Formats: sequence, C-alpha cells, structure tokens
Amino acid sequence: MKRYEAVIFDWDGTVMDSTHSIVAAIQGACTDLELPVPSDSEASWVIGLSLQSALYHCVPTLTEHRMEAFLDRYRFHFLSRDPHIRLFDGIPELLVELRAGRVSLGVATGKSRVGLDRVLDTMKLRDHFDATRCADESFSKPHPAMLLELMDELGLEPERVLMVGDTSHDVQMAVAAGVDSMAVTYGAHNPAILQEAGPTVLVDSVGEMRQWLVERV
Repeated sequence: MKRYEAVIFDWDGTVMDSTHSIVAAIQGACTDLELPVPSDSEASWVIGLSLQSALYHCVPTLTEHRMEAFLDRYRFHFLSRDPHIRLFDGIPELLVELRAGRVSLGVATGKSRVGLDRVLDTMKLRDHFDATRCADESFSKPHPAMLLELMDELGLEPERVLMVGDTSHDVQMAVAAGVDSMAVTYGAHNPAILQEAGPTVLVDSVGEMRQWLVERV
C-alpha cells in the first residue's frame, strides 16, 4: 500500500464549511452592483480559484474598473457571515491525529494570504501546518505552482504527497503536479464533476477521509 509523507489540504469546502457563504457573498455583491446574479451552481463552480479569476468566470459582465468595488462588497457579505462559519465536523481531530503521526501538513488555497492568516489565527490552527500557499502569492488553480512550491519547501517528491480538495480545480492541479489526490464530495463540486477530473480516491465524508488516510500515512 502506498504511503504518504505529506497531506496538502484545500481550505474552503474541504476543511471549512464555507461554500454557502462564498456563494452568498458573490451573489450579494452582484445584487449590490446591479450585475447579473449567478446561480448557486455557477458561483460554487469557481470556488478554489483565485477570487479575481473566479469573478471573471461567473460574473462575465464585471469590468476591470468595477473590480475593486465588487471586491469590497464581496468582503462585506463574506465577513458578515464569517462568525457563523465552522470547520467540518471531525477536521480538528483529524489534523491533530495526522500531526501526531509526524505527517507534514500544508494548505493550497484560493484564499488570499490575509484571508488564510486571519482564519488560521481565529481557529488557532496556524501551528498545525508546516507550509501554506495562497492564490495571491502564486498561480491560481489548476496551475500546479502552489503544489510545486510546497513540495520544494517541504523537501518532498510528488509520489509522497497527497492533495485533498473539494473541486475539480484541486484534482487538476494535483494531476499537473504529478501528485495523488483525494476529492471530497461534501464541498463545492458534485461527484460527477470530481470523478471526471480523475482523483486517486473519492470520499463522501470526513470520516471516510480519515479512514482512508490513517492507513496510508
């Protein structure tokens, strides 16, 4: 059985139950600026991408000169929901268990550095992770740069690393980096989209994630 020395997690929709808040924030900002409002499925499809890349995809009428105003309204709506966003049940315990097993842990996320640092500090999780990369300091998913940079920082070869995420962007990034991937179906993308991207394994819950991981790290 293959063994992994590091697990790299996506954040939104994988570790944190924030998918609905991101969708609502995109839709709320569109309403505020009188732009066409994307459907839930259109807004959730872009989760995991850098925010600007995501917005150009799901709000195609958004022009560059209105981007800053849109980002301001997006942040307003997202932060208004922020106190109610929680980690998925079982994630804190899983992170502790993996750390106890001397597994290197990382994050590769479409969040900004400011956004990730804020939530790591709020949730008191900063010490759980050995290395993190955000979309505003690297290339956006599905480009493999974030994973390649994390592997370089951690001194690991691709065959010893597993990427865990809830979108096809995460799986495609892993494939491009030569890394195995676990796709979770409880986040932004439905199982059919995830399966089409070609993950190493597909799981439906944090419990299934734990069961699969603890046998392979």
